[in-house]
Amino acid sequence: MIAETVCSAVSAAGLGIAAVTAYRRRFLMAARIAAYALVPIGLVMTGAVEWAADTAFSPTAWAGFGVLGGAWLLFVGTRAVERRRGGRRDRRAAAAGAQPDTVARQASAPSLGQASRPGPASRTDAADDFSDIEAILKKHGI
Repeated sequence: MIAETVCSAVSAAGLGIAAVTAYRRRFLMAARIAAYALVPIGLVMTGAVEWAADTAFSPTAWAGFGVLGGAWLLFVGTRAVERRRGGRRDRRAAAAGAQPDTVARQASAPSLGQASRPGPASRTDAADDFSDIEAILKKHGI
């Protein structure tokens, strides 16, 4: 009974603040305040406040919350241990790394002038850096 009265008073006060805000021509803010103000009275009307009051004084409900808390601790603890050990993701990544490459390493290398040089080419001269581009430009007549 007291919780319903308090929720109704909070809703009335919030709607009053929303009216003052709307009077100041801040309609968007007034609509938000009104939305927040209607939540407590909506909870009273749906019975959620009565359920919460009944739950607060029920030993069975508190035991249920304790069981849920224990389950949550077990879940978090096992995730932490799994992360520390290198869990499923690391095992999957290691298994995927053991599979042969589907694309050859030389397939991603440029095709112009690379047939004679296997593997990654180490270029030290700045002119060699642009030799592929020059070859493409000459091929197109530019």
